[in-house]
Amino acid sequence: MGVIGGRLGYQLLKSISPQRKAGYRTATAYAHKSKLVTLLGAELLERMKGKVAIDFGCGLGKEAVEMAHHARRVIGVDIRDTLLTRARARADAAGVADRCTFSTSPTELADIVVSLDSFEHFEDPADVLRIMAEYLRPDGEVFASFGPIWYHPLGGHTFSVFPWSHLVFTEPALLRWRKDFRPAQTATRITECGLNKMTIRRFQRLVEESPFRFAQFEARPIRPLRWFANGLTREFATSVVTCRLVRRDAARSTSNANDLLRCES
Repeated sequence: MGVIGGRLGYQLLKSISPQRKAGYRTATAYAHKSKLVTLLGAELLERMKGKVAIDFGCGLGKEAVEMAHHARRVIGVDIRDTLLTRARARADAAGVADRCTFSTSPTELADIVVSLDSFEHFEDPADVLRIMAEYLRPDGEVFASFGPIWYHPLGGHTFSVFPWSHLVFTEPALLRWRKDFRPAQTATRITECGLNKMTIRRFQRLVEESPFRFAQFEARPIRPLRWFANGLTREFATSVVTCRLVRRDAARSTSNANDLLRCES
């Protein structure tokens, strides 16, 4: 990856962004909007009525609280205890603490698992898919949306000094520049900085090798590049990926469960 490296690459990055603090610039696309609805559609909230939902990688709990106004119960799951504490306070302030809880792992199976802007960050996305399958009822569904993907103009997130800069400069040059803003960082690869270089092709392969299959899949093009988006260019022209996953063994599991109920009766 990258063609400009060494001292030249580092100096160019410093010249382009000499005072930038590492941190992905949050897009304004969701200002005054529901991120959940914008990415996954209002029908998802209707689908949650009377059901148990998990917000996988809930962070500060904003989407989990929104889901709690529609679902029977919502469980926000995250590995960061400090964020879970703040998420609980958010649910309490919103008056949904009785049906919106937060923990590092759920205590019951869910009908729906939601994942927003996470699959490009998971250290082991294949393992995450297996965990999601364990959290779901046999006929449950996963609704996921993530982006920007790796070949997106800003797919480098904190390393996106300009469009596709993370593909222009070498990893050592990018990491050396990043160290100016985060002196304590010891990463030797970008994948150690919270980015797994997720592409559409890789995600599709991961799902094919997982307990899930695609029930729906969409690679939404970047609006200014919509005319350019096709099967050959979609890795570079896609804004976000959205999908609905169902378990491959859902039909068999449901049939087995029905057989068991008939035997018990």
